[in-house]
Amino acid sequence: MRRLGSSRGISTRVGKTSLCALAVSALVWAFPAPAALPVQLADGEPLPTLAPMLERTTPAVVNIATFTTVQVTNPLLADPFFRRFFNNRRYRRTQAAGSGVVVDAKRGYIVTNSHVVQRADEISVTLADGRTLPATLVGSDEQVDLAVLQVAPDELSEIGFADSNELRVGDFVVAIGNPFGLSQTVTSGIVSALGRSGLGIEGYEDFIQTDASINPGNSGGALVDLRGDLIGINTAIYAPSGGNVGIGFAIPANLVRVIMDQLIEHGEVRRGYLGLSVQALNPKLAEAFDVKRRQGVVVVEVAPGSAAETAGLVSGDIITRIGDQQIAKVGDFQSQAAMIFIDDEVAMEVLRDGRNKHFKLQLGENKPKRVAGERIDPRLGGTELQNFRNIEDTAMDAGVLVSDVSPDSLAEQFGLRAGDIIVEANRMMVGNLSDLRDGCRRSSRQILLKIYRSGEYGYVAIR
Repeated sequence: MRRLGSSRGISTRVGKTSLCALAVSALVWAFPAPAALPVQLADGEPLPTLAPMLERTTPAVVNIATFTTVQVTNPLLADPFFRRFFNNRRYRRTQAAGSGVVVDAKRGYIVTNSHVVQRADEISVTLADGRTLPATLVGSDEQVDLAVLQVAPDELSEIGFADSNELRVGDFVVAIGNPFGLSQTVTSGIVSALGRSGLGIEGYEDFIQTDASINPGNSGGALVDLRGDLIGINTAIYAPSGGNVGIGFAIPANLVRVIMDQLIEHGEVRRGYLGLSVQALNPKLAEAFDVKRRQGVVVVEVAPGSAAETAGLVSGDIITRIGDQQIAKVGDFQSQAAMIFIDDEVAMEVLRDGRNKHFKLQLGENKPKRVAGERIDPRLGGTELQNFRNIEDTAMDAGVLVSDVSPDSLAEQFGLRAGDIIVEANRMMVGNLSDLRDGCRRSSRQILLKIYRSGEYGYVAIR
C-alpha cells in the first residue's frame, strides 16, 4: 500500500524498445475484429461522450507545486573529529507536485491531500488556463490526509459536492488529476468497493475504492460522478509492483466537506475523543456474544476517563448506530469518529445482553483528562495520570504522565514523582492509559515501571 505521493519529475525520453513493443502489441490485438460502437446509433445521432461534463469540470482541478528547503546530511559529521572541521550546514531546495480541487471559487479555497503540501515552504497553484497563483495553507489534518489552500479568487471554476453516502458499487466514476506532472489527465472506471478500512494509510479510514487509473501526482485530485460532482479526493493506490494495478482509494466527499469546514473555521480539526477501541462483529463473535445480529462493531476497550466511559459504555457492547448513521462495519465507525468534534453531543445505540441501549456522549474540550491511578491499578492509588503525547525529545513520543502523587501514598513511598512519564509497565511498552492498565495486569506481585525523568530513564518498582 502506498500513498500517491507527489510527482517529483518525469523523464521526457522513452526508449525505442518500449515504444515498439507497445506498437506491436497494439497491432496484434487490433487484427481479430474492428472496434464496434458501445451502442447502436441511428445515422446522424451523436456518439455518447463525457466531453461536455469534463469541459465544465476539469478547469476546477489544479496542479500544485511545492518547494521545500531540506538540510543535506554529511556522513562525515557523525564523527566528532570531522565535525570540528565541517561544522557548516548545507541545504538544498526540493520541488514536488500534486493535484488539488477548487471547491469554493468565490473565496478561493482548494482541497488537496495533506501529504502533498507537508513541510512545504512555498506553494503555487497552476490553473487549467495556464495561470500560476501563490497559495497559502489554511490548515491540514494528517489523520484524514486533507489540507485546504487559498488563492486569490480571480475567475476560478469550482466543483460541487455530491452526497457520497448515495454511492453504490458499480457506479461509474472519473478521476481527474496531474499524474507524473502530466496536467489535466482524465481516467474512468467504477466504484469497486465502499468503506475500505484497515489499510494502515491514515488514522481514520473509510475509503472509496475504484479501478479508475490513479498514479503518483494524482494525490489531491478529483474523483467525480458522471454529472461532474465531487464524490471523493484521490489519495492512495495499492501498488505491489510499483505501478497502477487498478486499485485506487479516495476520501469520500461527505468527509472532505466536514473536515474542510473545520479547517477553514479553526485552522485545524478540533476532533473529539470517544475513547473506544473496536473490531468488526463476525459470525464467531456473534455466536460468542449470543446475538443474532451479524453486522456492527464490538467494543474491545474503553479508555479510562474518556467520554465513552463517562457515558457508561463497556467492553463487549456492540455498536449499531452513531447519530443517524447505521454502523455495519469498522469503516462506518471510523467515518463517524472522524467527524465528531469538541462540544458535540453524540447519540450512540448499542446492543448489550440482547437488548438495545441508548447513550449520549458529551465531547468536552480536547485536553488530556486526569484519571485516578487506582482506576488503572490499586497499587497506583494516590496518583493522578493522563495520556502524554507530542514530546519534543526524539527518544520518546508517547507515554503516561504522572501529574500528581499524594504524600505517603504507596507510589510515593516507592519513588514515583509528579512529572514522571511512564513508558513501560512490567516490560510492556506504554503509549497510553490503556497500555498502562494492560501492563499492570501482567504481574500481581509488583509493577515495574520504566520512567522518563529530567532527561533520563530509570525504573520504579511498586509492590
